[in-house]
Amino acid sequence: MALQLIGAGFGRTGTLSLYTALNSLGLPCYHMVEVLQNRANRHHLAFWRRVGHGQPGEPYPWDEVLGNYVAAVDNPASCVWRELLEANPGAKVILTLHPRGAEAWYESTLETIYFSERMWQFQLLAAVSPFARALGDMTHHLVWQRAHRGTMANRQAAIAHYLQHIEEVKAAVPPERLLVYSVDQGWGPLCAFLNLPAPESPFPHVNDRAEIKATIGLINLAAFGIIGAGALGVAALGWLAQGAGRFRH
Repeated sequence: MALQLIGAGFGRTGTLSLYTALNSLGLPCYHMVEVLQNRANRHHLAFWRRVGHGQPGEPYPWDEVLGNYVAAVDNPASCVWRELLEANPGAKVILTLHPRGAEAWYESTLETIYFSERMWQFQLLAAVSPFARALGDMTHHLVWQRAHRGTMANRQAAIAHYLQHIEEVKAAVPPERLLVYSVDQGWGPLCAFLNLPAPESPFPHVNDRAEIKATIGLINLAAFGIIGAGALGVAALGWLAQGAGRFRH
């Protein structure tokens, strides 16, 4: 199944709302949630990890992860939008922008999905959890280093790159195949671009910030649990050592 629509917008630009909308239009859509929450896609994280360690522009058997979808938005697919467009030359491109601008995008990203880079608690969890280690490795190389070019720790540089990315997409995609879109625009521009009738139901506005915040809370608990377990282990070893010393004497 060839891709018909490729998302070039960064994560935290309304991509979850767009994902929900496209699915409701009958267009099976790929999104990070398909990597993390769809049990049928258990091998996808390893695939994207290989992509992250590869070179930009390198071809991959994209159908291995995207074969059941006609649209792909959000990380990790948006990190390779150029490669996907080359592999699907008939596809259209949608560039999602944060409805409140570049600064709001940066704050949203920093407070949510950037946790894999900024939280020592996640790094500690990754040391003992193969899944967290694989996720952190993939996002580090493919999302934060390749797509964002290592700018996220510097607010000014990250926002400048966000704006530069917009211009790069506009320059690379013919205007008739590109929709620059904000989800607060609703069904109208999206359905016109896709040559589909607009549904009567309201456009879905979905924000997973609370869910991500809850995940961050669980990461904190897990990290302090690891520290607590380690402290108990050290204490137990000390007790055993003392006991062994008494036994020798």
